Amino acid sequence: MNAVVHPAVAERSEAEALYPFETEVPDSVRAALGMNAARIGGGVVLSMRNDPTHYWSKALGFGVTTPVTAEVIGAVCDFYRSEGTVQAVLQIAPAFLPEDWDDICAREGITAGSSWVKLVCPVEKAVARAQALEAPAGIRVAPLEADHAQEWGAVVTRAFGMPEEHYARMTAASAGRPGWHPFAALLDGEIVGTGTMHAGGDAAQLFAGAVLPHARKRGGQTALLAARALRARDLGCRVLVAETGAEAPGTRNSSLHNMLRLGFQVAYERRNWVWRSSPGA
Repeated sequence: MNAVVHPAVAERSEAEALYPFETEVPDSVRAALGMNAARIGGGVVLSMRNDPTHYWSKALGFGVTTPVTAEVIGAVCDFYRSEGTVQAVLQIAPAFLPEDWDDICAREGITAGSSWVKLVCPVEKAVARAQALEAPAGIRVAPLEADHAQEWGAVVTRAFGMPEEHYARMTAASAGRPGWHPFAALLDGEIVGTGTMHAGGDAAQLFAGAVLPHARKRGGQTALLAARALRARDLGCRVLVAETGAEAPGTRNSSLHNMLRLGFQVAYERRNWVWRSSPGA
């Protein structure tokens, strides 16, 4: 199959993975972080009111089944206002942005932020590359054992520089849910790297791939990618989907290059559109 899939497939894959990731969590975590979610205009709208990282409040998956309109975006922003969310990110594939997007942004107070790249790869291509890889230096990658889910969740948060309290439990909750396939990279018996995958039909969404600083440059992240590609093949998925930050001039994103090495291609670059609540709103 062609490596570049339709944006609808790539956007739906990410949205339908993040929705359960942020909604199927312990009640105590939901209350502490002020979490809520909605489905609006064919997309998913995720709110985390008490999130100091401003990462988890995001709206995505738009344009797949319903056109992006001023009314849809207005409803999304109204949802965030009603939740008391101070900042959120709208992630919409360039192909789905309407002609009046600038006017919509001006009306709702939305500004352009950083960019991510959406990457896709045929599963068989990734598997072929994975089978030719050398074993990582001292790192062993294996499916996550259920009794290590909390440790795994803590490593995810540390690797991405996020607080462990509440976030580790949120992340760990996905490990035992149907459709999720978590893996751990181990160094001398310690979990030092993480990666999970949400399988939905033909597409397998990669998520939470990271390695702790002291265990990097050993091939652990690539091995985590390879392990998930092999699992995707066994599940009958046809395409892998992933996202990572776009490289700014003079910078290098190792995660991006690890994925390109395994056969991923950049399908498109997607802007993060930032909405902030107005004072007194």
